[in-house]
Amino acid sequence: MTTTFFLLRHAAHDDVGSYLAGRTPNVFLGSAGRAQALRLAERMRRERFAAIISSPRERTQQTAQAVSVTCEVGPVELCNDLDEIDFGSWSGRTFNELSRDPAWRRWNEQRPIAVTPGGESMGAVQKRACACMRALSLRYAGENVVLVSHADVIKCAICNALGLPLDGVFRFDIDPASVSVMALSGDHAKLVRLNETIS
Repeated sequence: MTTTFFLLRHAAHDDVGSYLAGRTPNVFLGSAGRAQALRLAERMRRERFAAIISSPRERTQQTAQAVSVTCEVGPVELCNDLDEIDFGSWSGRTFNELSRDPAWRRWNEQRPIAVTPGGESMGAVQKRACACMRALSLRYAGENVVLVSHADVIKCAICNALGLPLDGVFRFDIDPASVSVMALSGDHAKLVRLNETIS
């Protein structure tokens, strides 16, 4: 049986694009992000789904909770396999700082093999995200499930579905508060929708 996953990226926090939030604690949605999460939640009212599963980061939990309350589906379940990439010592640094770090440039030029300092590789991220989705596809066979996660985590799952190498993450965008849809049946994955954004 086919399980359909709605892959939601969390709404934007106030400083998105200025620094690497990663797994830095206490990164919450600001007023603009909370409004964005509510618009995403209204968009999801058009769908039927059995569960909402979220990364443990605060910004993903806030986004997931908005969907849960608006759509009256819950409670939100937390899953570490949907967590942001472990960027190690890079978490919390500005992109301006990182741009001067040769290891950061190597990470972006050699994503399939590079590893973050004290963190994890993209391959490890893809492995845990896809294993999570396979397990959930058995648990929710024939149903729809909302997963609230992070841009690169979602990109890893999509690259796997499309048979793209991990440097394929640079070939498409996953915007804040966007919806992508994937259908999973056994080992067969199909991308149904990519990066639908809300106005």
